Amino acid sequence: MSRAESRKGGTMIRSELIQKVAEENPHLYQRDVEKIVNTIFDEIVGALASGDRVELRGFGAFSVKHRDARVGRNPRTGESVQVEEKHVPFFKAGKLLRDRLNDKQ
Repeated sequence: MSRAESRKGGTMIRSELIQKVAEENPHLYQRDVEKIVNTIFDEIVGALASGDRVELRGFGAFSVKHRDARVGRNPRTGESVQVEEKHVPFFKAGKLLRDRLNDKQ
C-alpha cells in the first residue's frame, strides 16, 4: 500500500504522483513518467508566466490574477505596511471535478 493510499486526506506530493502514474502504466519507465510529469508542470508554469490561461477540460483552468498595491497591516504589531502589486496564480475547478468532489458522478 502506498503512502497516498494509507492515509485519509493529507497532501499528495510530486514524487507520489509520479509513482502512482508509473504503477498504473507498467509499460513506462519511472524516469520517463517523471519527465512527462515535469514537462506538464513546466508547460503550465511557462504559459502562466507568459500571461496565458491553461484550461484542462473536465479538471479546471489555471490563470494569473493581478493584485494591486495596497496598505496592509502587520498582524503582530498592527503597524501599517505597504504591500507591492503582484501577480498570483489562480485555479478554477471545472464542472466535472466539482461534481466528482461532491459525489455527483
